[in-house]
This record gives sequence, structure tokens and C-alpha cells, in this order.
Amino acid sequence: MPSFHHGAVEIAYLDEGEGDPIVLVHGFASSKGVNWVYPAWVSELKKNGRRVIALDLRGHGHSGKLYDLEQYSIEIMAADTLALMDHLKTARADMMGYSMGGRITAYVARYQPERLRSAILGGIGIGLVEGGGPGRTVAEALEAPSLDDVTDPVGRTFRAFADQTRSDRRALAACLRGSRRLMTEKEASEITVPVLIAVGTTDEIAGSADALGKIIPGSQVLNIPNRDHMRAVGDKVYKAGVLEFLSRRP
Repeated sequence: MPSFHHGAVEIAYLDEGEGDPIVLVHGFASSKGVNWVYPAWVSELKKNGRRVIALDLRGHGHSGKLYDLEQYSIEIMAADTLALMDHLKTARADMMGYSMGGRITAYVARYQPERLRSAILGGIGIGLVEGGGPGRTVAEALEAPSLDDVTDPVGRTFRAFADQTRSDRRALAACLRGSRRLMTEKEASEITVPVLIAVGTTDEIAGSADALGKIIPGSQVLNIPNRDHMRAVGDKVYKAGVLEFLSRRP
């Protein structure tokens, strides 16, 4: 598996296919494999003539593990993502992030729009601005001795997922505590690249896609029917909507 170093941190990635590049940024406690390979995003995008670039964010998957929450800000993880583009000599690309990856994508769209042809914010709606999603109880669940010690239902969901993927739970807890920066409504309103916001209609973590769509000028909204935060990722409506959006963007 290829990797490169951004500062002292080793970042694992994949780079497959040919055509216009798209960078995929996974969600919290996930990885490029879980978020993008297994749900067939990589194969679907390649089949549609795309060069697919995806990374394991620091603290996740096969990338370096850190335990200082200050090393997990949205700004730092956005810098890792852009460093990968630099490493692969990719000046500009479409970018799709899911959940925390959507926060990272939105940050790049706002502060380095020259690097993006478009931004797809999956699994993140008005929560980008108002907050919500996994918080202190999830971090505590990740640090608990075992799943049996966790009573909070959201905490149990993330702890079980982390155990299933054999993740470094201590690194994930640090990441969760360090990546809580919200985007202000003003920042979101200043995003100028083409944006697609895609959220499941039963997703209680992301918040409303329509509410965020009213803030980001010219953005398009894709409501994924009857999907929650975990099940929207590989949905066929999501895939079709993204491919249609990419086919029409400038």
C-alpha cells in the first residue's frame, strides 16, 4: 500500500484509475477501505472514467497514530489531504468527504478553493455549522475497558464499529476531541466552488441538508431516501446523484 510522509506523520493512500481526479476523504472512525472501497465507490468512479485518490486520515486505517488532540484539528487534516494532492502532483480535483471528511472538504472549499473543481459534502448537513454528532460520550466509549461498560447508545454504536474495524481507539478518541471545530455560517456562505450536499433522510447525526443548502450559495441538495448516517454511504441514490453532479459541473 503506498504512503508518504507529511511532516512526521505517515499517510496511507490509494491512487487508481485514469481521468479527471477525485479525492475521497472518509469519516470519523472509518478508513478509505471501509468508506470508499467496500461500498464500491472506488470501482464505480473508475468505471465512470475517474482517477480515484483516497487517503487514510491520521489516526485511522494504515496511517500514523497520534494521541495528542492538538494534532487532529480540521485544519491539520485538510493540510494532510492537500499534501497528498501535492505528492501526486495533482493541482486541482473534485473532492468528496463523508461526515468528518465532509467538514474537511468544506474547509478546503472555503480556504483553498483554487484546489477544487467541486466539493461533495456527504453525511454532513447543518451540523457543519450547528454541531451535533459524536461527542464526549463517544470519546469516553472508545476509552472504556470494553463494550459492556458502555451504556450510551451512540457511544455503543461507535465503540462496536471501532472494535469491528480493529481501530486504535485511543487515537480515535484524541481525533474526536481535536476535530470539533465548527464552520461559522459566514464561512459556509463564502464557499464559492460548486457544492453538492448529500444526506440520508433519517440521518440524525448530519443535520438537515436543506438547511445547509440555504447557506452555501448555489449549492445542490441530494436527500437520500430512508437512509441513516451509517447506511447512506453506499446507497445507489447517493452514487447516482454524485455521478450526475460530476457530469454537469464546469
